[in-house]
Amino acid sequence: MNRARLLVFNAALPVLDYRVPDGMIVEPGSIVVAPLGPRQVLGIVWEDERLPGTEVPDSKLRPLLEVMPVPPLPAPLRRLIEWTADYYCAPMAAVARMAIGSMAALRGGGTMTEYRLTGMEPKRLTPQRAAAMDALDGEQATIRELAERASVSEGVLRGMVGAGLLEPVVVDLDRPYPRARADHAQPQLSEDQQAAADRFVAAVDKGKFAPFLLDGVTGSGKTETYFEAVAEALRLGRQVLVLLPEIALTENFLRRFEARFGVPPVLWHSSLKSTERRRAWRAIVRGEAQVVVGARSALFMPYAKLGLIVVDEAHEVSFKQDDGVRYNARDVAVMRAKFEKVPVILASATPALESMQLAEAGVYEKIDLPARFGGATMPDIQIVDLRTEQPERGHWLAPRLVKELKLRLERGEQSLLFLNRRGYAPLTLCRNCGHRFQCPNCTAWLVEHRLSRRLACHHCGYETQPPEACPECHTADCLVACGPGVERIADEVREILPEARVALVTSDTLNNPAKINEFVEAAENRMIDVIVGTQLVTKGYHFPELTLVGVVDADLGLEGGDLRAGERTYQQIAQVAGRAGRGEKPGKVLIQTRHPEAPVIEALASGDRDSFYAAEAEARRDAMAPPFGRWAAIIVSSEEEAEAREAARQIGGARPDLPDVLILGPAPAPLSLLRGRYRYRLLINARRSAELQDVIRAWLDPLRFSHGVRVAVDIDPYSFV
Repeated sequence: MNRARLLVFNAALPVLDYRVPDGMIVEPGSIVVAPLGPRQVLGIVWEDERLPGTEVPDSKLRPLLEVMPVPPLPAPLRRLIEWTADYYCAPMAAVARMAIGSMAALRGGGTMTEYRLTGMEPKRLTPQRAAAMDALDGEQATIRELAERASVSEGVLRGMVGAGLLEPVVVDLDRPYPRARADHAQPQLSEDQQAAADRFVAAVDKGKFAPFLLDGVTGSGKTETYFEAVAEALRLGRQVLVLLPEIALTENFLRRFEARFGVPPVLWHSSLKSTERRRAWRAIVRGEAQVVVGARSALFMPYAKLGLIVVDEAHEVSFKQDDGVRYNARDVAVMRAKFEKVPVILASATPALESMQLAEAGVYEKIDLPARFGGATMPDIQIVDLRTEQPERGHWLAPRLVKELKLRLERGEQSLLFLNRRGYAPLTLCRNCGHRFQCPNCTAWLVEHRLSRRLACHHCGYETQPPEACPECHTADCLVACGPGVERIADEVREILPEARVALVTSDTLNNPAKINEFVEAAENRMIDVIVGTQLVTKGYHFPELTLVGVVDADLGLEGGDLRAGERTYQQIAQVAGRAGRGEKPGKVLIQTRHPEAPVIEALASGDRDSFYAAEAEARRDAMAPPFGRWAAIIVSSEEEAEAREAARQIGGARPDLPDVLILGPAPAPLSLLRGRYRYRLLINARRSAELQDVIRAWLDPLRFSHGVRVAVDIDPYSFV
């Protein structure tokens, strides 16, 4: 190549052409440094015919400066980047940027210095140093990262280095990971598991695209089944990607993986240190990272020899990214497997309706695990009608659930109470004047958190201390917490069972891997009697002594007018119900509801999942909703309300008039103010036959907006706030 076309990591810049200097070797996928005015930019060399641009004469081309010392991005990954940008109406540069998970990793190996506590115990400590020592026990990272974790300044930590409280440690940035062993611990599989595992292993051996839907009840051993496919990929020297929806699930998964393969997998998620990200990325691109377990961002890593993709808990909403490039990792994983020509396994006890329809149509091969492993039985599910079985005044747990909690405590068994609402109470108001505490940046109430003594917004992160008096009427001691959050339920459990050991499990209390590991160990060692948690406890955990699950408010997920509300509620409650009775002892599930006649509640009570899915599918078909129709949203936002409103009107006024496309709006979004930005939405409902992305591009591309306006397109939206 004597000239190169570059996709640069800046969505505002066009495609740029450069001259390749004599002696420099570049090819499609090469990551290069190029001059741009007085600056230098990073870009990826792309095929000219796949990235149209303005032709520039050779005489006007500036030379490339450097080729980064890493392998080129493989062709299947480049095709995935193109497809994702096209399907989700996103800038290609923004999608490509996700493949470079660590800019520092592009420069190659070497060493760097990290710091850790020396173990020295000084007689006197400043409050900042004392806090840092408590926070950094067992931690090792750069000064900057340690300062963030300890919430102190870098100066405090540098002073601790000088005082001998922290010591430097030289870290090899490219040290190899220990090798996983495919035959480290062969499991005993049931007949159904073995049949499924054999099918997956055969697909890995063939090395062709093969999409599977692994549909197994909770406790059926889905993980052990697809681990056999992972083992086969290891034997063949290929890499494996396992996507998990929550970092909180990682610790439990790591234990099971290490027990099976002898070593932990390579991790990839946002909580990794910069040195860990750098090391992982370089091992991935060189083909040395055998099995990568990560969040959705791991999907775009440049694997050298990918042989298998697994999406665990594939129904999870958190696989859909709601900002930046708004992609669904479940669907993109299937497309990556197609481009890479490898099998992909979507595993779930409660598959998404879209996945079920694709299986019915024969696009996915459906593998069923209908029974729990080892003879364990599915739990007995009972409905508690809160209209007739009312909790005591000021309480939230019905008498029947309280009775069962006491019975489990007497037997030495464990219970789990589920409420998908963080904090103590969702609303705080003044009993004197009725003033409600609202977030200044969002159209949302502030949630009271008594553990941290804060009123917090769960949308933007704004926090403030509860005032001594009402800011509206200035009456003291008049604030009232309305409704329950998990903290309030935990307090109620401590009140009715004062001798019980209660664990509160939310993203506020288990906010790092160490705390998650501590919780899992305590639960497994029967040091916890009652777990009270949010959706973090609905999946992935296996506690044999847990025999009772109580769903405090089954109707909570049905609020908000989301078309997928019924499906999501079914998935969430079925998943948490699946935590009960996974060992030898039978399990019981009590679902508190004020709407026992709701189809989703009836389906949960009867265990008739298929009828529920059939009814959901029919309702979606009538509404021309996914998977039978197409949805997209256009979200307009600005810090100035008038500016956002005018831009939304401009978009609405230019709407196309097409027979197979229905456009609703613009209208203020349900969360009309979010993180300080005013928001308007348009919702598009189209037939499957419509070229939806082409319609949206032709509609929006000619329009120009004020500098402060952002226009985002969300294809296949999951959030309607």
